[in-house]
Amino acid sequence: MKDPMIEIRDLHYRYNDEKDALNGVDLKIYEGERIAVIGSNGAGKSTFFLNLNGVLKGGHGEIIYRGEKITKKNLNQLRKNIGIVFQDADNQIIASTVMAEVSFGPMNLKLPRQEVVDRVDEALNYMNLSEFKDRPPHYLSGGEKKRVSIADIIAMKSEVIVFDEPTAALDPLNAQMLEQVLEQLWGEGKTLLISTHDVDFTYRWAQRAVVFCDGKIIADDTPLHVFSNEEVLKRANLKRPMMLDVYETLTKKNILKDTQAYPKNVEEFAELIDKLSQQD
Repeated sequence: MKDPMIEIRDLHYRYNDEKDALNGVDLKIYEGERIAVIGSNGAGKSTFFLNLNGVLKGGHGEIIYRGEKITKKNLNQLRKNIGIVFQDADNQIIASTVMAEVSFGPMNLKLPRQEVVDRVDEALNYMNLSEFKDRPPHYLSGGEKKRVSIADIIAMKSEVIVFDEPTAALDPLNAQMLEQVLEQLWGEGKTLLISTHDVDFTYRWAQRAVVFCDGKIIADDTPLHVFSNEEVLKRANLKRPMMLDVYETLTKKNILKDTQAYPKNVEEFAELIDKLSQQD
């Protein structure tokens, strides 16, 4: 088996004198994975992301990136290669124009001017923001701000992109747009980690579901196995995805043959119905 891209060993983190927000987290992340990080509020998801990205530091434990242990001397390896898109875009956006905002990260990498220009143009085109480049980002809509915050990370050319509750405050159209962007990023080889309360999104999108509870990981498996584990769902205060419930209800009532196909979205469910109807 290939080596992990990132390995987290016994990670602890505490804010001031409070109890541990992270309490012994171990996780291996492999290149090109799509990982959903789920759990209730206060479970440790955001704190984990901020440690992973190097924003928070000083806790106990190890983070190893591409075989190299991260220390204060090489902390920029995390910040350069692991980009984070925050839940609230207003917390991430600092510049007076969209172009200046997306330029900020590449300029801090001290890249040649032309490369900065090329990266910014590419990121703006990627997120369909070219026409907004001279606009003040704080006057944009919520969905447009989210696109700017994603363009920030695309311009950095991060290998790993972490999204903290990316669909929060997005309307259905912008949420659908975000899923298309995620699909495109993953198709280009990015490793994606997304924290979310949306169990239906987790079920249809993720390859792995990592469940946090009280600062620890209590489950790490395929979404199907995680959402089939009643004990884990109860501990983490999670519900089952609607598509899983629909499929299992119909098979238990013998309305559908149990093919173990487990459709993850409406399109896969319709395909399954078509196949079964053709067999009858």
